[in-house]
Amino acid sequence: MNPGPPSMRNETLARALEAATGVAPRRVARLSGGCVAETYRVELEDGTTVAVKRDSAGRLAVEGFMLDYLRRHAGLPVPAVIYCDDTLLVMGYIATAGQIDPAVEAHAAALVAGLHNVTAPRFGFERDTAIGGLSQPNPESDSWVRFFRDHRLLHMGRRAHDAGNLTRATFLRLEKFCTRLGRFLPEPSAASLLHGDLWGGNVLVRDGRVAAFIDPAIYYGDPEVDLAFATLFSTFGAAFFDRYAELRPIAPGFFEARRDIYNLYPLLVHAALFGGHYGNAVHRIVARFV
Repeated sequence: MNPGPPSMRNETLARALEAATGVAPRRVARLSGGCVAETYRVELEDGTTVAVKRDSAGRLAVEGFMLDYLRRHAGLPVPAVIYCDDTLLVMGYIATAGQIDPAVEAHAAALVAGLHNVTAPRFGFERDTAIGGLSQPNPESDSWVRFFRDHRLLHMGRRAHDAGNLTRATFLRLEKFCTRLGRFLPEPSAASLLHGDLWGGNVLVRDGRVAAFIDPAIYYGDPEVDLAFATLFSTFGAAFFDRYAELRPIAPGFFEARRDIYNLYPLLVHAALFGGHYGNAVHRIVARFV
């Protein structure tokens, strides 16, 4: 932390924080991570430490809503939301220590299985949410395959293509694959509450346990979406899946095919945001099936 004179940016943040919480900040330190907002660790004059996000694009109210929804409806450990509006999110600060190891994986599996036990009568959500700062449309649907096709793969495929980060040839192949999606994805028996962005950067660890999950992208869908995402950047391994399977069976064919199909969505999100090799990864997956 830097106890010296704050920069002009920190002065603006200090005024916003005092107006939101009624308490002036004593020290402000920039935290690493976060692709869509500036994140800070702030010690307030009353001794409280908070985590603060600022986003001039006005995308933080939905993040605060999603965190609070997970806490209220699933009891998932998430940072407490102290204040939020479109440009400012103030949360309880979560101290961390240690890395994701088998004990953390097993604890995460129990928490995620509990999250997936929270269900709704239809797929989607009561409002649109967001992932990585991108809008995530959630019109409620009785068909999971139709929802995932139209409002995940095709929606984000168009975003990536329009951004110039997905070639026309790959997008056309994605469209063709989507016409056959029902051959590969069954309709789940229930719509489960999903974290929606389940990778290691969004799992905070302390002393061999999950301290909190952050940066959700919630909606109700197939729980295998979260399971697939957990493998995309090697977040969780055997300890996670062994424990999860004890609590909620994983149907045959997930690791062989459906994992890659579900990971098309986060790959398209990354393609839309960052370009790079993510479009090629999308192409390789759809080429397996069409």
